[in-house]
Amino acid sequence: MKLTWRVAQETLRMVPPVFGSFRRALEDVELDGGYVIPKGWQVFWAPCVTHMDPAIYHDPGKFLPSRFDAQAAPAPPYSFVAFGGGPRICPGMELARVETLVTMHYLVRHFRWRLCCGGEENTFVRDPLPSPANGLPVELDHIAPLHCDEF
Repeated sequence: MKLTWRVAQETLRMVPPVFGSFRRALEDVELDGGYVIPKGWQVFWAPCVTHMDPAIYHDPGKFLPSRFDAQAAPAPPYSFVAFGGGPRICPGMELARVETLVTMHYLVRHFRWRLCCGGEENTFVRDPLPSPANGLPVELDHIAPLHCDEF
């Protein structure tokens, strides 16, 4: 399920599950342009800002699961922070990975999908969280029987 996980990672890159979080500056930090964040100040970080940075991800608005191929150039540390990073990384990350893969498997294998709104470009807006611009009208056709012993 390597390709499936790459698709999930690219989805999480484009639409992170967390809007952001506050952290406290442990030391003075000087940013480009000479702006200084003094030690002790609260700083708000948002994964979508990092994930959509063209200096880190080429053409960040495009859905490209191949970014996460083993052969692809590795992204710098802490550039994919859908689950946080470092000592504060989400302890449930591996459980979320398994749940995501199992859910995607059943949704793809047991249903045919049809997007009812035409599939035009820019279907997501960020206000402030990413969400479907026109809702997400999807028609599902059940194509394979589900058995209780499959869960």
